[in-house]
Amino acid sequence: MISKSAQVTEAEYPLAEAVVPKGYKQTEVGLLPEDWQVKLLPDVCRFRGGKAHEQYISDSGRFVCVNSKFISTNGAVRKYSTANFCCAKRGDVLMVMSDLPNGQALAKAYLVDQDDLYAVNQRVCALTPYGHCSNYLFYALNRNRYFLKFDDGVNQTHLLNPVFQKCPVPVPPTKAEQEAIAEALSDADALIESLQHLIAKKCQIKQGTMQELLTAKNRLSGFSSEWEVKSLDDLFCFSGGLSASRDQLSSNGYCYLHYGDIHTSKKPFIDVRSEYWDIPKLDVPLKQVSRASLLDDGDVVFVDASEDDEGTSKHVVIVNTDRIPFISGLHTIVAKSKTNALSHEYQRYCFQTPAVKGQFRFYAVGTKVSGISKTNIAKVTLLVPPLHEQIAIASILSDMDAEIVVLEAKLTKTQQVKQGMMHELLTGRVRLV
Repeated sequence: MISKSAQVTEAEYPLAEAVVPKGYKQTEVGLLPEDWQVKLLPDVCRFRGGKAHEQYISDSGRFVCVNSKFISTNGAVRKYSTANFCCAKRGDVLMVMSDLPNGQALAKAYLVDQDDLYAVNQRVCALTPYGHCSNYLFYALNRNRYFLKFDDGVNQTHLLNPVFQKCPVPVPPTKAEQEAIAEALSDADALIESLQHLIAKKCQIKQGTMQELLTAKNRLSGFSSEWEVKSLDDLFCFSGGLSASRDQLSSNGYCYLHYGDIHTSKKPFIDVRSEYWDIPKLDVPLKQVSRASLLDDGDVVFVDASEDDEGTSKHVVIVNTDRIPFISGLHTIVAKSKTNALSHEYQRYCFQTPAVKGQFRFYAVGTKVSGISKTNIAKVTLLVPPLHEQIAIASILSDMDAEIVVLEAKLTKTQQVKQGMMHELLTGRVRLV
């Protein structure tokens, strides 16, 4: 305890004020250059609310319908309306003002950069700048969904007109500087988009190559032996996992494979050694776990439930040469090899052909949730090439995967750089003019 004589009062030693760098000023939106202004949004642009137009939607209409889904997918969803009104045109910034609970589109912005006529629905507003750079306004408002900082205090699913009235925006002194900032960020977006297109193209090429190589439509040079048709019952024995809820998982215990993590995985395999610290853990004595539920190197784990048809064949191949205890979990079906007919690397790809996926969908049952049983998975048939051809095919597809991984890492890095640019440029920490 501090004695009375040793206590220090705030009056004797007041807190030091934050040092404001020369050429900058402290504002309600943070540190800004002295020549920048903070303006309320009504002084920067005109606000127009959208209207209900669902009853007018028609494939023959001439207006692009704009709703929260349109904006959250960056304009990918396009329907048409026969409505006799149009709320937005080139240069307008569209903003989601109302979204479903837990929606991810609220306060997300979209820049209208085409001459199409846009019918904006009641969940969206159109902002038309008064002599300011549209692109700058788009980036300023889209940065971390800026609007959410000034919500109506009721909930985070609606942003009402009063939010617009009180929202402050940092504004560079000249339109030329606004345009320079927007151009730099637009260039970053263009690079991101080009990488996304390249990744999509590489993925399409890989899918085409898989279809050719995994169905023997195109044989690799030097291979001519006949392929066999085998059922999965010929190749594997099947068992279930140990049920545990997501709430029971933590960072303590043994590695645990939840079916949800299979659904969300972008890779066809899990390398237990390299991914150990990222794999959820279940704190349970191993003696309570069936040996059939412990995953060995080369085991294939399928999900037994999915909310969509595509997910019914989702699976991962286990890479576990160190024999680290790894428990297969809730809603999983473990396939352990009976023979050495399939190479571990080939297993990563052989279940991904349309023919095999189609069989999974055929045997799945259910309406809202599709489920497949161990009995039905055993009925799925597979084309099996000789082992040395499997290895050659898997090597080609693995190289394609590696190239895509490199591009995805580059995309992630570019997106991070762009976020840093937005922070620096939209606060004036870096000046371009």
